[in-house]
Amino acid sequence: MLLCRSGRRPSGRPGARTRRRSLRVVLAGVLTGVLLTGTAGQALAVPPPPPNPTDGQLSDARAAQEAAAAEVGRLQAEVALAQTELERLAVHAEAAGTAYLAAEEALALAQAAAEQAAADLLAATGAVDAAIGRIGGFARDSYVNGATLTTAAVLLDSAGPGEFVQRAAMLEYVADTQVDVLEELQVARVRQANAESSARVTRDRMAEAEEQAAAAKAAADAQVAAQQGAVAAAEADKARLDQQLQAAQIQLLQLQGARDAYAEWQRQRAAEEAAAAAAAARAAQEAAAAAAAARQAAAAGGSTAGGVSGSGYVKPTSGRTTSCFGARWGALHGGVDIAAPIGTPIYAATSGVVARTGPATGFGLAVYIRGDDGAITVYGHVNEDYVRVGERVTAGELIAEVGNRGQSTGPHLHFEVHPSGAMHGGHVDPVPWLRARGVSISGC
Repeated sequence: MLLCRSGRRPSGRPGARTRRRSLRVVLAGVLTGVLLTGTAGQALAVPPPPPNPTDGQLSDARAAQEAAAAEVGRLQAEVALAQTELERLAVHAEAAGTAYLAAEEALALAQAAAEQAAADLLAATGAVDAAIGRIGGFARDSYVNGATLTTAAVLLDSAGPGEFVQRAAMLEYVADTQVDVLEELQVARVRQANAESSARVTRDRMAEAEEQAAAAKAAADAQVAAQQGAVAAAEADKARLDQQLQAAQIQLLQLQGARDAYAEWQRQRAAEEAAAAAAAARAAQEAAAAAAAARQAAAAGGSTAGGVSGSGYVKPTSGRTTSCFGARWGALHGGVDIAAPIGTPIYAATSGVVARTGPATGFGLAVYIRGDDGAITVYGHVNEDYVRVGERVTAGELIAEVGNRGQSTGPHLHFEVHPSGAMHGGHVDPVPWLRARGVSISGC
């Protein structure tokens, strides 16, 4: 039985957690129905006759409402600018986090290269020792065969193969085999020096790159935190003025006797919200049905119907596309953002193996799946994940739920595709990538 890190049974599988979530949905629907019923009952009540205001009272109320509306409009523009700047900084922070992860990955590769260089160094040192031993053997053989040790000493003092050959030729001592040994000695020494230099340079360069990436990430995170404070302050000022504007509007409506118009507006808003909620429910049901069909198709090894890709791919979640793939403010937004309420199910876009899950810089909490086609699919800003590293998942399987963790300006799924198989690089636009596999994401 698979357990998530909290020790509970993951959602999407039979168990008490699924039953509790279904119960919460039912209770939420019942509560909403009760509230709507209560509102309808109040709307049917006949309000008392409004007072008969004078022309001066109406003029003063209209002027107060217009002044409040103008100030709210001004602050609305300030909030929009602050939120845009926050989004820009969040993109940079997310990119800086990805760069930091890439630097970590490069450092790990450099460390492996350094270890290989150390192995080469050990082999080169062994070759040097072996070559010197062979020369010593030649000297001993010469002594046993009647040659003088002085001749061997002269040969060992040679600065290189050329001088050695020259002296040996003069002494009629060196044959082809001895020349080969000295050449091996020279090559081994060169390999030894190259191995030492390569190991040192590679480690230093990658450590410096990681340090720079960490500094850039820290600076980007600090900017995001500061801008979040500015957005919060602007939103607080706007909320205060919104209350003042609402009070002025209510007073003007009361003086103008617009209670019936206000009630009609309330009914229209309720109808719009009900329609939006119904549309969201239909989208969630369609996504769940598509995911179930994909799981059945993966299990049966056949094709699917009803808008589900027969090649084993599925839309990762339901919701509204709010941001597409591409460069923004000088940084790459490496995926597509799908806005949805916290807790909305996230499904595996394709079958594969979980390569990474848990805290991720910029994403807060993320899941990385290496698909059977070799591509990495990334699911960022999740509220909770239900899989673990090494677990096999099928297309359409519930792996997480939408959240608002990390550098996020609202609940959404950040979905990426890396066809090259790199964990933190090689991004491509997920929308045409999925479209080519029979899955459509609208809005981009």
